[in-house]
Amino acid sequence: MAKFANPVRQAAAVVKRLQGRGGVLKSVGTTRNYQAALTRVAEWVKAEQITGSLRSLNCLQALRYLEERSQSVGQSALNLERQALQAMFQHLTHELPLGHTLPVVKSEQDQALRSRAYKREQVELVAQAQQQCNALATEIAYAAGLRAHELFTLRRADERVPDPRPARTEKFLGRSGLHYIVQGKGGLVRHVIIPLVLAERIENLRFDAPRRVTDRGIHYQQYYDLAGGHRWSSSYSAASTRVLGWSAGAHGVRHSYAQERMGELQCAGLSRPEALETVSQELGHFRPEITEVYLR
Repeated sequence: MAKFANPVRQAAAVVKRLQGRGGVLKSVGTTRNYQAALTRVAEWVKAEQITGSLRSLNCLQALRYLEERSQSVGQSALNLERQALQAMFQHLTHELPLGHTLPVVKSEQDQALRSRAYKREQVELVAQAQQQCNALATEIAYAAGLRAHELFTLRRADERVPDPRPARTEKFLGRSGLHYIVQGKGGLVRHVIIPLVLAERIENLRFDAPRRVTDRGIHYQQYYDLAGGHRWSSSYSAASTRVLGWSAGAHGVRHSYAQERMGELQCAGLSRPEALETVSQELGHFRPEITEVYLR
C-alpha cells in the first residue's frame, strides 16, 4: 500500500488551495478551524485505510465520517467539519457543484443530552395518536431501539451479513423474536431483534422489489412499506405533543430501549459494565460511553 501523506500537511495543502481560489477562505479564524477539521478527516482516512488521500474522499465516505463523528462530538463541531468538507468538495475536488450541500448530520451526543426516555405507556399513547403507518414504525423503533433512518434499511437477517464487530453472548438475552438487519450510523450493519407479532405485520408490508427512498438528501433501498426518517420523526413529535403535552423527539424511544434493556440484563445477573457493553452493541454504538448518556 502506498505511503499515506501526513494528515496535517494534507489539510494544510487543501486550505492553502482554498485560500487561493477567489478568497474562499478569508477569515483567519475560519482558516484555522477548517485546517483543524480537515486534519481530523485526513487522520480518519488514514486509520480507515481508504485508498488515496484527503482529496480523494467522496461524498458517501464523507457522510460515513460525519455519522461516526456524530456519536462523539456536539452539533457545532460536527457542522464545522461538514462545512470544511463541503468547501473542499465545491471549490477544489468538485465532488459537489456550487450551490449543493452535504446533508446535515445530527449529533447523537447532543440528542442524547437533550432527550429523555419515554415510559412504555407513553409510547403506546403516542402510537395511538398516529396514523397506522407511523404507529407501526413507532412500535418497531421502540421494540428494537432503532434510529429514524434505520427503519428504511430493515431487511431479513438471511439477506445481508452484519459487519464483524465484537458481540457479547448476552446480546438480546431475554428477548425473543425474529432477527433482522439494519444499517446505522457510520454504515454499521448490525442485527436487531423484533417481536414475532410485529415481524408478522412487517412481512405483510414487504415490497415485491426494493424501492428507492430519499430522506434528508440520503438515498436508501427500502424493502418494506414502512414509515421512517424525517416524516416519521415529525409525526412522532407532533403526536407526543398532542397526547402528552411535551415531546422528547422520536430519538427518545432509543433511550427507552437502553434503559429497559439495562434493567432486564442486570436482573438477569449481569454487572452494570457488562450490561452497558451489551446494550451498546445492541444499539449499534461504537463505544459504551455513548450509551451511558442514554441512561440519565
